[in-house]
Amino acid sequence: MSKYTRSVVATGHELVSGAAAEILRAGGNAFDGVVAAGFAGAVVEQTLTSLGGGGFLLARTAGSRGDAQEIFFDFFVDTPGCGLGHKVDPHFYPVTVDFGGSKQDFNIGLGSIAVPGILKGLLHVHERLGTMDLADVLFPAISLARGHELNEFQAGFLQLLHPIMTMTETGRRLYEPGGRYMQPHDTLVNPDMAAFLEQLIHDRGESFYKGEIAQKIDQDMREGQGLLTSKDLAGYKVIERQPMSASFRGRTLLTGPPPSLGGSLIALSLALLEDMDVPASWGSPGHLLRTTGLMQEVEQLRDQGVCTPEALATYLAEGKIPESTGRIRLFSRGTTHISIADHQGNVASMTCSNGEGSGYFVPGTGVMLNNMMGEDDLHPEGFHSSPPGERVGSMMSPSLLLHDDEVELVIGSGGSKRIRTAITQVLTQLIDFKREPELAVQSPRLHFDGEVLQIEPGFAPESLAALKETLSVNIWQEQSMYFGGVHVVVPGKCGVGDSRRGGSVAVVDV
Repeated sequence: MSKYTRSVVATGHELVSGAAAEILRAGGNAFDGVVAAGFAGAVVEQTLTSLGGGGFLLARTAGSRGDAQEIFFDFFVDTPGCGLGHKVDPHFYPVTVDFGGSKQDFNIGLGSIAVPGILKGLLHVHERLGTMDLADVLFPAISLARGHELNEFQAGFLQLLHPIMTMTETGRRLYEPGGRYMQPHDTLVNPDMAAFLEQLIHDRGESFYKGEIAQKIDQDMREGQGLLTSKDLAGYKVIERQPMSASFRGRTLLTGPPPSLGGSLIALSLALLEDMDVPASWGSPGHLLRTTGLMQEVEQLRDQGVCTPEALATYLAEGKIPESTGRIRLFSRGTTHISIADHQGNVASMTCSNGEGSGYFVPGTGVMLNNMMGEDDLHPEGFHSSPPGERVGSMMSPSLLLHDDEVELVIGSGGSKRIRTAITQVLTQLIDFKREPELAVQSPRLHFDGEVLQIEPGFAPESLAALKETLSVNIWQEQSMYFGGVHVVVPGKCGVGDSRRGGSVAVVDV
């Protein structure tokens, strides 16, 4: 039965949106569509996501009030090393990536790989909530793996990550065929991935996690000083959690629960905003001062000890700061997001990441594994200090906004530590200032990085002058992916893809 006259998807790539739309047109539901988009993204957004990475999906099924299921699927990475039985000096080294104006070191190699979850997560969601045959859901990704045109956005990412993408012979064969590195509008072909995706139709990932492929990974790790073991892969599980719920202006935000931190920080921001007056207009001096003050207060609370999901939950519930809190491992690098709502009323919000990638490709699959054990912000006590088998935390926060128990908005973002500030700013524009979704997503943003207030161009001079009186301010020359990529869908109506991250929307009318 139709609740709406259209289905809508918003992603960071036109081919990913197209894959979801193809499934929706064929009669699939939102969960078939988001899984198809997830596999397609692993093919065409190869620098942001991968079947060898980790992610989260927030699902709400169609149903009358009180009957809808709300599930937060956690298929993020685990720390590796189960069953090693001996000490390993990990294959682990830095590479420098030049972002143009700033450089950053990332650690890659076999010792940077955490236990991957996206492959198992996508298959799990499809089995739990999908309605179409897996072969049909995988078909768009298989077609794309056999050859697709590299767009300008992904080609730019490939240029940034050249030393990672070409670390191995497999990478050079894929991305530097004939000695020429891939350029915009070149055709990218990944025949191994096409064959691997076809294999999934029959074995549903059994070989990758428990069979022949798992044994090949284990052997490569032992020979190449990696930490990932066949025991890690066999023991990996997708966890179904209860979403975190936060109230704001008569609405309810469903978002990521612990052990991840992003959802808790968004909930904290909304709780603090609830007690603040709404400025007269968006972009005014009062609005920017309020937004900046909120960011500073959240950072201050983190500095005071409200820095774990448990401590934040205590603060939100009781209004007090716990006496003792630990530090949390957080992953917060490159990400991609998908928002989708079908005509029946099913919705899904999914955020995935491969970090920068480890450089290592699983033999015969065309799949590069993640480098999340090589992220400095993931390991505050030092690299490889955590015991194996622990689920890693993240800033990723796929979310749903409800009003009168109906889904008003499907929302999420990439953008590292800017995820929470990007989502919060879009939500306040929509709710406090009654702005249209397109305007709310594409308008300039700001982010306090702890020392400097980073600001996109487009705010009024008098508003910027008010900020400069008390803060160190850096005004960017143009909008940037640094400030996130918020892709939103209003069920039954429209979607917005953030232009900062290749935003693309597809609408399927019933």
